[in-house]
Amino acid sequence: MSVSSILKIFGLPELASEHGELVDHMNGFVHWFMLVLFVGWSIFLIYVFYRFNQKRNPRADYHGVRGHATTHIEIGVCIVEAILLIGFAFPLWARQADEFPTGPDVVKLRAVGEQFLWTFHYAGNDGVLGGINPKLTTSTNTIGRDASDPNGKDDFLSGGVMRIPVGRPCIVDVRSKDVIHNLALVPMRAAQDATPGVKAHMWFKPTKAGTWDIICGQLCGSGHSQMKATLEVMEQKEFDAWVKEQSDTAIKNAAPAPAAK
Repeated sequence: MSVSSILKIFGLPELASEHGELVDHMNGFVHWFMLVLFVGWSIFLIYVFYRFNQKRNPRADYHGVRGHATTHIEIGVCIVEAILLIGFAFPLWARQADEFPTGPDVVKLRAVGEQFLWTFHYAGNDGVLGGINPKLTTSTNTIGRDASDPNGKDDFLSGGVMRIPVGRPCIVDVRSKDVIHNLALVPMRAAQDATPGVKAHMWFKPTKAGTWDIICGQLCGSGHSQMKATLEVMEQKEFDAWVKEQSDTAIKNAAPAPAAK
């Protein structure tokens, strides 16, 4: 069953990541399996209502079911669930958990959630993220960037918009300033909880350019429904130009002012 047929039948959101096809295949398989179970158990229930109604059975039978059909069905369901776990879920989880991409082609950024917005912290021209420390958070240093870290001199922030290039693996460091949030990138088929005091990561590889909504997938307070941001997947040249411009501006702003004559 192709991904396009899954999208058409179940109305899944647009797919835009490399690993998302396996997620959609598993999702489609689970839905077909649940449909078969629903139809099968519904037929069985109707049969039971007909076969064991009071008119046909005026006296109760206290011996119960004597056959083993239901046992075989339950065993079959367990086997199918095991196939789903071993054949789909475990390989997908292992790949995402253990095969983090490395090398200069990887885009690294940090997503910091708070009630009720997302701030995205980008490594600048050097491709290395500077450190952050919650104790350094102020009204002007909103995510607690460590000014003493030389790797952060060219870093920059993007509020409410996550920009990434198409065709390159992206690693996102997900954190929270207050309560538990969830960075849900639906077209990437990726989501990660942002938990205070916990360093969490997620990675994916976009396969098409476009613009989509980013939502918080964890109930985080009265403004949860308004905690939205934008995911913008850009062409490589456009992304490189944007990063260079933002990074050069960050370096210029961080440079000490010339001494007065």
